[in-house]
Amino acid sequence: MKLPRHAALTSVVIAGALALTACGSDDNSTGDSTDTGKAGSTVSGTLNGEGSSAQKNAIELASSSFGDDNPDATINYNPTGSGAGIKQFNAKQVDWAGSDSALKTEAVDGVVEADAAKERCGGNEAWNLPMVAGPISIAYNLPGVDKLVLNPEVAAKVFLGSIKTWNDPAIAKINPGVTLPSTAISVFFRSDESGTTENLQKYLAGSAPDAWKDTPSKVWPGKVGEGKSKSDGVSEGVKSTAGGITYVEWSYAVDNKLGVAQIDNGGGAVELSGESAGKAIAAATPAGTGNDLRLKLDYATKTPGVYPIVLVTYEVVCSKGLDAGKTTLLKAYLKHLVDPATQKELEGIGYAPLPTEVQSKVSTAIDAIS
Repeated sequence: MKLPRHAALTSVVIAGALALTACGSDDNSTGDSTDTGKAGSTVSGTLNGEGSSAQKNAIELASSSFGDDNPDATINYNPTGSGAGIKQFNAKQVDWAGSDSALKTEAVDGVVEADAAKERCGGNEAWNLPMVAGPISIAYNLPGVDKLVLNPEVAAKVFLGSIKTWNDPAIAKINPGVTLPSTAISVFFRSDESGTTENLQKYLAGSAPDAWKDTPSKVWPGKVGEGKSKSDGVSEGVKSTAGGITYVEWSYAVDNKLGVAQIDNGGGAVELSGESAGKAIAAATPAGTGNDLRLKLDYATKTPGVYPIVLVTYEVVCSKGLDAGKTTLLKAYLKHLVDPATQKELEGIGYAPLPTEVQSKVSTAIDAIS
């Protein structure tokens, strides 16, 4: 993947973003412009974000082009995973969080994420703004097999370990004419708390409930395979292991030249593409109120041509309560990220552009941040 000139700088910034102590909202560097970073105006200052590694490549690209227009602005993003990002946001260590699942409104381990975020925002609501649509690929390394179809039940059994070899009759049945080797299946899963993990489980639980019994969460429940940290870790694990399989945001599969399975939910095998994944996002229904724009996805859809395993990365932000200078810079950056031109660029590196109607709602919500 080739990024503009600021990408190299951004990558360094991401890697070291939280090496500084208490870098988040306690950072004394703030934006001092009142415009939105569009052509003819600039903003300045420093923002610190943390969370979803699935959107790392998208943040790198958007931060690069934003930096071209705003050379005095610095966007730090640490891709530690959705769970860690929300915890750091709620602890006031970062200015915004990226999460592949919206803030929980029910208690998990004694904590209600939405309530903790409201407290962090000084008693103001925290909003979930869908900004990056990332198809989840089921990525594999199987030399000689260029096309592979999986359905929900078979995928669930592969990840649970009850299907152990690639030439298992259940896989062969849905791949007629494909010569499948007897290679052992090596499952790689996320060892950190991950929104990608939760979304993959939501898909399996929603489309193959008889096979996948676990309640979806950010923690992988499987008993087989090898855990790796972050999207980079599972991608590299599969890349170096013949017979490997994992679930990972599409751009990582592309970057690592991994095979990507077609998915048959019952309406025919669907190849992953920006268009097929975008159809799933367009069919999502609102699940929040007002400017809290959380979405509900239909993982069990059987509509032909729709790729069903998608995630939406939310930028979790304070509706009010962030330092005024930071707010100016955050709004400018988010406007740039949701801009149609940026969304189109994201499609070129393995993301699905947000539907126009979602972009419009997000833009309105950003304007309402104060």
